[in-house]
Amino acid sequence: MKLGFVSAILDQSSYEEMMDTAYEIGFDCVEIACWPKGKAERRYAGVSHIDADLVLEDEAYGKHLLEYSAERNIQISSLAYYPNTMDHDPEKRGVAVNHLIKLIKVSAKLGIGMITTFIGRDQTKTVEANLDLVKEIWPPIIKVAEDYGVKIGIENCPMLFGADQWPGGQNLMTTPDIWKRVFEILPSSNLGLNYDPSHFVWQMIDYIKPIYEFKDKIFHVHYKDIKIYQDKLNQVGIMAYPLDFMAPKLPGLGDVDWGKYVSALTDIGYDGYTCIEVEDKAFEGSKEKIVDSLKLSRQYMKQFVI
Repeated sequence: MKLGFVSAILDQSSYEEMMDTAYEIGFDCVEIACWPKGKAERRYAGVSHIDADLVLEDEAYGKHLLEYSAERNIQISSLAYYPNTMDHDPEKRGVAVNHLIKLIKVSAKLGIGMITTFIGRDQTKTVEANLDLVKEIWPPIIKVAEDYGVKIGIENCPMLFGADQWPGGQNLMTTPDIWKRVFEILPSSNLGLNYDPSHFVWQMIDYIKPIYEFKDKIFHVHYKDIKIYQDKLNQVGIMAYPLDFMAPKLPGLGDVDWGKYVSALTDIGYDGYTCIEVEDKAFEGSKEKIVDSLKLSRQYMKQFVI
């Protein structure tokens, strides 16, 4: 397995500076944030370390990106963009879908062959109604991915944290049951998972068993931890806003059993990209703290990933 991180945490760094940081700390790969230009609507979004438009317009720019990556011996695991492709607002939906399709083409042009994203969700509608939206919105996206030979790894984050995402959240593919239903609707070998165990912890779902059940669909892996504050959960209950009783943490500082998790990945023969996703507020506020978070996370995960 190759150990890297999601580049969004280095939002103040250029592509070159971000790659330098990855090299200096000793990572193998980076999942590179590639959002369209403009203001971000949430934390860790809106970061763009690669200009997708420029890759398609300027051969020299794309060549530079790959050469710099090779010089630092840092592989690009995926191009990352996590929008809501099934937003209730048709205009927002269109922007997300168009940029996602663009990234598929960019990923193919750069020889990466992977994008990581969300399936999206209309948070005002039921699961069943959203499955109908999947049938409407996603087949053309999948067709482009198949035509360009690019895999799409869907992360299982519910995107339900507070009042802004209430009631349904902004990502449908959050449970093994829904995974099955979406894969039945979109039976493509180019559609799979960007597996993150932390989101199952606060949903109180077994995060080990699905590794075996969906072993052929795991395209990419995230390492992010979640800490459940039991005293808070006892006060608000599981139907509260999730951030009222849990918080993202660095790997090893939360409730995921990383030994069991990586052991299961080795059981299924997974030898692909595994990327640390830093969203721990205790390590925000300065570039030094952010770099420390990456160093600590790498140091912890290296006991499991050589």
